[in-house]
Amino acid sequence: MLDTEFFPAKQKGSRRLMVVMHGLGDSSAGFHWLPQALNLPWMNFLLVNAPDPYYGGYAWYDFTGDADAGVRRSRKMLFELLDEQRKKGFPTEQTVLSGFSQGCLMTIDVGTRYPHLFAGLVGISGYVHQPERLELSPVAKQQRFLITHGFQDPIIPFAVVRQQINGLKAMGLNISWHEFVKAHNIAGETELAVIREFISAGYSSH
Repeated sequence: MLDTEFFPAKQKGSRRLMVVMHGLGDSSAGFHWLPQALNLPWMNFLLVNAPDPYYGGYAWYDFTGDADAGVRRSRKMLFELLDEQRKKGFPTEQTVLSGFSQGCLMTIDVGTRYPHLFAGLVGISGYVHQPERLELSPVAKQQRFLITHGFQDPIIPFAVVRQQINGLKAMGLNISWHEFVKAHNIAGETELAVIREFISAGYSSH
């Protein structure tokens, strides 16, 4: 069972939900600023802690050991979390799944495999886990992805990720790719504006 923090929408009765996954060594507390910064009054936020303790924060998988086992376990836990949100009245088609760094990897991993259509998937400064072994759900090619990365990222090399994303596009995935002059972070309002616009577009058809 994943530990979460819920921030309700200002707009009462909204069923729209953004699930936010942090990066390595961080926690849900690292994204307390996001609901206010995105300024989407109709959006509920669910900030999720990864399962493994890591230097005062948490990790989604052990990148120095058996990463695959960790990713598979986190995937299963996130499937359960999303199923639970559906039961609570937050339908997947009204849900945005998002993550930074390791959280981005989990967003892509879950987004291509979860059997229900999301309102959108937002991955920031991450990479793709075993792209050559990606299993696509029946709705994977209908999912809307926004993937962002920084030219100056010292942790996850830009060129490697761009190549991975081009590979996923070649598989038929619908990915909007945005490059920023940034390191391993979120590029302030410049990037938030792109994310906000992408998220809002996902609800214009509802």
